[in-house]
Amino acid sequence: MSFARVRALVLVGVLAVAAVVFVVVALVRDTQGDLADGSDCPAGAAVADVLLPDDPAEVTVKVLNGTTRAGLAESVSNEFKNRRFTVKDPAKSKSKFKGVAEIKYGPEAVGRAQLLRAYFLAQSKMTYDAKRKGAVIDVVVGDQFQQLATTTEVNQSLVEIGEPTLPPGSCAKPVAEAAKDEN
Repeated sequence: MSFARVRALVLVGVLAVAAVVFVVVALVRDTQGDLADGSDCPAGAAVADVLLPDDPAEVTVKVLNGTTRAGLAESVSNEFKNRRFTVKDPAKSKSKFKGVAEIKYGPEAVGRAQLLRAYFLAQSKMTYDAKRKGAVIDVVVGDQFQQLATTTEVNQSLVEIGEPTLPPGSCAKPVAEAAKDEN
């Protein structure tokens, strides 16, 4: 074996050992492990579920018509049904909405609301209420609404808007609890 090959093998071996040491040190020094268990949550803070659902059927939506267009809530509800969402009976909103849509949700639906936001291409107003109970999300469809996004557009929108973030004054739902709720 030539000296150049021996030198190359030694260099590759040193790099491999350095990579293994780097990975072990990174895993040992990881300080994010306690964030997932919710142990540092102050008393009285809302516990938010920030996991994106794997299946739209895990998301329950109630569509409200915030316009003067007749039948809009029913139409959008049918579109959500066609996309496999769980849909409550549509209704008329008590107030008018001028934007595309307003998504109203509580701590149990933070991740689910993020998925719905992608269906409106991040053009919706997000309204979080820490006191809201349950995982049902109200969607008030407004005057500027035209149509829900396609699957490709939703995927692109999810990449652009990123992972759901914790609302102010809330704590992340422990990962073990979130996994138990899904099963």
